[in-house]
Amino acid sequence: MPKLKTRKAAAKRFRVKPSGKVKHDHANHEHIATKKSKNRKNRLKKGGYLSKAEMKNVKRCLPYG
Repeated sequence: MPKLKTRKAAAKRFRVKPSGKVKHDHANHEHIATKKSKNRKNRLKKGGYLSKAEMKNVKRCLPYG
């Protein structure tokens, strides 16, 4: 069977943790940051985890992740 190709766009945006959860970074953190409040920027700085429905699609894009 041939090797599966990794979707590079997904590899740059998501990380699969040892527990099997998929972690992502929040959007809109750096661009036009002056008008955003400090609390909002701090909230966007922290990553988040995908839901089960989204995780299924992302894991298909990351076959070796």
